[in-house]
Amino acid sequence: MTLSDPWAERIVVGVDGSEHAERAARWAAQEALTHGRGLTLAYAILPPVTSAAFGPSVPVAINAIDLIREGAERELARIAATLTIPDLRTIVVMASSSGLMLEASQSAAMVVVGSRGLGGFRDLLLGSTGTQVATHALCPCVVIRGAANPKSDHLVVGIDESLGAQAALAFAFDEASRHGWTLLVVHAFEIPSYDYLVLPDPYQLVSSVQVASEETRLVSETLAGFCSTYPDVPVEQRVIRGPTTHALIEASKDAAMLVVGTRGRGLIVGGMLGSTSHGVLHHAKIPVAVIPSKQLPEGP
Repeated sequence: MTLSDPWAERIVVGVDGSEHAERAARWAAQEALTHGRGLTLAYAILPPVTSAAFGPSVPVAINAIDLIREGAERELARIAATLTIPDLRTIVVMASSSGLMLEASQSAAMVVVGSRGLGGFRDLLLGSTGTQVATHALCPCVVIRGAANPKSDHLVVGIDESLGAQAALAFAFDEASRHGWTLLVVHAFEIPSYDYLVLPDPYQLVSSVQVASEETRLVSETLAGFCSTYPDVPVEQRVIRGPTTHALIEASKDAAMLVVGTRGRGLIVGGMLGSTSHGVLHHAKIPVAVIPSKQLPEGP
C-alpha cells in the first residue's frame, strides 16, 4: 500500500459496526486468501451534527470526532483479531460510507459491502450504501446478501449479449477457476407479444422453439472463447424462457455466488444498474457480485 493510493489492487471491505459488515469482512478475508491479495478493513466516520430547527439542541463536544475515531479503531481491531490473513490493514477515513467505498473502487481489485449497515430504514431490503456502491463502483463490487452454502460447488452468472455480460463472464470464470467451482451460465429470454391486427404478415411469426434455439446458439458462441481460456472450469448452460431476475434467483438458491453485469439490454435509460442487477441485489440470499463494463478483459 502506498501513501498516495492506499487501495491499489487490494480487496477493500466496508466496516461500520453492524453484523452485516462483520459478515462481509469474514467473506472478504477468505476471498483475499484465494486471490493472494491484501485485505483492507475500511471504516468511514462523519462528525456529529446538531440542529436547533425543532428546539434547543445539545452542543457537540469538542473531542467528539476523536471519540468516534477511537471507537472505529477499536471495532476494526476487534474484527481484525478474528481474521487469519497475512496482509491485513485497517483504515479510518473521514467520509460517508458510500463515498469511501467508491473512492476505493477507483483502484481496488474488489470492494465488499454488507447488505445492510447501521443506518437506513429497517424495512429496506438493501441499504443505501450497498445500492450506491454497487451502482457506481469502478471495480467489481460484492454485496454480501447472506451466507452462501459452505458445501456449494458452483457459482451462477447471468448473461445476455451486452458488454456488461462479457465483463461478468470474465469475472465469473476467474472466480470459478480459483475456487474449483462449476460455472452455471443462465440466459433468460422472453418472446415479445404480437398484435395480429397490425402485423403485416402473421405467417412470419417466429416459433418459441426457433427463438430458444437461436438464444442457445448465441450463448454457446459467447462462451466459446472463455471456455478455451479456462479449460479447468466445468460449464453448465441453462437457457430459460421467462423473466431474467426470477430465473437467476431460482438458479442461484444453493450457489456460492451470483454474478451479474451493471448494464444489459432492455434496461431503464439513465440507470447504471439494470433492472436485473437491481432485482437480484434486493432478493438474492447469497453474495452477489456486480461487475462494471470497464472490467472487460483484453480478450478471452
